Amino acid sequence: MSLIRSERSAAAILLGAAALGLILANTAAGPGLLALQHTVIGPAGSHLNLSIGHWISDGLLAIFFFIVAVELKHELVAGELNSVRKAMHPAIAATGGVIVPALLYLVFTAGSGYEHGWPVPTATDIAFALGVLAVFGRGLPNRLRVFLLALAVLDDLIAIVIIAIFFTQDPNLGMLALAALTTVAFWLLGRLLRHPARVGRMRGPIVVLMVLLGVLTWVFVHASGVHATIAGVGLGLALSRAPGGRAAHALEPWSNGFVLPLFAFSAALVTIPNVSPAHLAPPFWAILVALPVGKLIGITLGGWLGSFIGRRNERHPIDVPNLLVIAALGGIGFTVSLLMNELAFRRSQEVVDEGTLAVLLGSGIAMVVSGVLVSLRARRYRRLHPLPPVSDR
Repeated sequence: MSLIRSERSAAAILLGAAALGLILANTAAGPGLLALQHTVIGPAGSHLNLSIGHWISDGLLAIFFFIVAVELKHELVAGELNSVRKAMHPAIAATGGVIVPALLYLVFTAGSGYEHGWPVPTATDIAFALGVLAVFGRGLPNRLRVFLLALAVLDDLIAIVIIAIFFTQDPNLGMLALAALTTVAFWLLGRLLRHPARVGRMRGPIVVLMVLLGVLTWVFVHASGVHATIAGVGLGLALSRAPGGRAAHALEPWSNGFVLPLFAFSAALVTIPNVSPAHLAPPFWAILVALPVGKLIGITLGGWLGSFIGRRNERHPIDVPNLLVIAALGGIGFTVSLLMNELAFRRSQEVVDEGTLAVLLGSGIAMVVSGVLVSLRARRYRRLHPLPPVSDR
């Protein structure tokens, strides 16, 4: 379990799953896997009569968003975002990392009819970014990881808002009200778990009841027309910090080792189009450029501007070279970008496929660039501040 919790291992498993999906989709096994992905399961005639692909992206991915929400709450209450002073700098950097990629995307797609896909290159994948930093960043000061984590958490918060607002059409307010009621009940039971010793033998039944309420919340949110992963966000924010931390810790191996790899594999099941580059849709080029380049420019510019506002309050300010490292890592969109790509272009499978390839290629470019920058920066820090020798014992 400890291996799966590792940031390095999580990133490696995620990358391997995406690569395997892309490779298999372009072999003789591809048609069978795509048919399986589109196989419909669930009560006929209901909103739960979904394809396996949708069960993965709408259902299982809610677990990942639940963990993200728990982490977000921790940062807001007791972490690096628990005051305006602390949150200001990464918040401005994260905002720049959303605005610039979106603008670049709109420039590339102007007049094409695909302008609505602007959210796709605005996301940062926490697991991948921290994984690359862990692999290549030996010797870097911990404040870079803390700043990256705060920025990525805020980036996810922006992504959650985008999904809730821009990918929701004609929401069913009655179903949302029912989801709110089950969330409140979930919150009340969660408060009982803040002191496990007090509930004694009732802890097991309470947890089972909370799981049932969580599933009901997901069902109501899905029926409302809001993307169902928002249910995971609401439940994660509703849970008290202590039980939330325990739940996230218990679910993390499942998320890293099963949920995210399965989603990456399913999303990457794309047949590479046999067309010339000139015939690729505008979103392909827009995402390919906006993800690595837009994030690099946007986060660096936003972080530089933010440093003037928060400079007096920071003991160790993040300078421009370190901002470039963080900005390059921010260009690894992957998981959330793949989800947004599916939501934005769901009416055109061909554009979804091209967008998926662009996300994979753009994130791959960002991985290579960030790996080089992190390595160079870490080498400089190790030269200036040599690490203690590792004992043979």
